[in-house]
Amino acid sequence: MLKIEISKRAGKFLSTLPPKQGRQLAVKIQQLRENPEPNDSIQLKGFAPYRREDQGEYRIIYYVDEDILRVDLIGKRNDDDIYKQLKRL
Repeated sequence: MLKIEISKRAGKFLSTLPPKQGRQLAVKIQQLRENPEPNDSIQLKGFAPYRREDQGEYRIIYYVDEDILRVDLIGKRNDDDIYKQLKRL
């Protein structure tokens, strides 16, 4: 099973969420730990090796590095701010 590493930026975003949404995202991240490439996960074009996974109104940007699931960004689905942040990484 993969280890989980959450970036400072993603952790900060998670800490601002209401408890219900925080739990939902935590469950989704645990599911990604067991299966890092589910059928609804999409490889991001132009941002290899990043993938995206949606959970409710939030989007998780992550990649797998050997035996570590690295969650770099979490943000709202309905705006492009998360992709602007990804370009800055």
